[in-house]
Amino acid sequence: MLRTVIGDLARLRLSSSSSSNSCVLVTQVREKGHLSRPRLRNPHWFLRKERSQTDDYVTAENRNFVKEVVHETYGSPALIKGVQTYEQKLIRTPIEKPSVDAEPWTPKVRRCGVIARKIGQYPLWLKNGERVRTTLLQIVDNHVIKYTPPEEYQPSHRPSVHNLHKYGCLLVGAESTNPALLTKEYCGIFRDSGVMPKKNVARFIVSPQAALAPGTPLNVGHFRVGEFVDVRGKTVDHGFQGVVKRHGFKGMPASHGVTKTHRRAGNIGGGGEKGRVWPGTKMPGHMGNRWRISKGLRIWRINTKYNVMWVQGSAVPGSTNGLIYIYDTILPLRKPKEAPPFPTLYEDDAAALPEDIWYDQVHDFKDETITYKPE
Repeated sequence: MLRTVIGDLARLRLSSSSSSNSCVLVTQVREKGHLSRPRLRNPHWFLRKERSQTDDYVTAENRNFVKEVVHETYGSPALIKGVQTYEQKLIRTPIEKPSVDAEPWTPKVRRCGVIARKIGQYPLWLKNGERVRTTLLQIVDNHVIKYTPPEEYQPSHRPSVHNLHKYGCLLVGAESTNPALLTKEYCGIFRDSGVMPKKNVARFIVSPQAALAPGTPLNVGHFRVGEFVDVRGKTVDHGFQGVVKRHGFKGMPASHGVTKTHRRAGNIGGGGEKGRVWPGTKMPGHMGNRWRISKGLRIWRINTKYNVMWVQGSAVPGSTNGLIYIYDTILPLRKPKEAPPFPTLYEDDAAALPEDIWYDQVHDFKDETITYKPE
């Protein structure tokens, strides 16, 4: 019966396609794994980042002396509030805030994101006693490098963004590093921005009214507690794995005549008229190392001193100390109702924030839990 229905549908599709002189081939795809495979090598237009080290005939004592001079000159990325980075010392003119006549924030405006590191997990407790699992994300020394307006932005690939011609592109860098370790071409990206070369660079599609000037620092004050964010990261790389670990298959029984098929996939349905394997069939293969996005994660707590935020859940993609990207959420029911810091929170306003900011439903352990009143 099923074969008859499939045959009738196939004949109907062929008859309709022949009449319209256009044949449409419909293929069932269960998992679009070919769209998220990791890139084995960078495209040819990518600049070479790290410089090939050559023998410069420098003695060990002189090499240590050069390292000390570089460390004193540039220092390490400042993650603690109140410690100036080399970029802040280098920039002579402060970053100007947008004028009063600038366009206000609307829910359709797309703001810039930030680059962060996943540093661990920690529980929080609500005031009603409920325990909440959270993930700690630290925003590491972010600065705006360059802004490309919509009329000049031409992406190398076509992302799934509606009306892409209406958006510009912001280049953001994180974690300053020693320029002696990088190539001259890669350091040229940061020449006109007034910031030191960064280890990590990312592009964020933004609205023109949310553009930021080069050299603008981005910190945890870019977001507020209670809001929802989307977190994008690369999952943990497990290598080649079988179907039991990769897809959660049960496997065959461990007794009663079963021989050497305890953890195998079993029948994959390749017989009959198909005579092939359906695309997307769950089979052994490489597990992990894929870009994934967790959407609609609430921010429960923010620490402005160390630029750390506590977000909802423990399933944030990525390994500990791995790089992730944080955006404003695109879920329509979880977008902010009030205007966030727009286009970002500048240093003058960030200095007035307290060290710890808690969501109103989260219990602060610095507060008293039990109070006794005298009779």
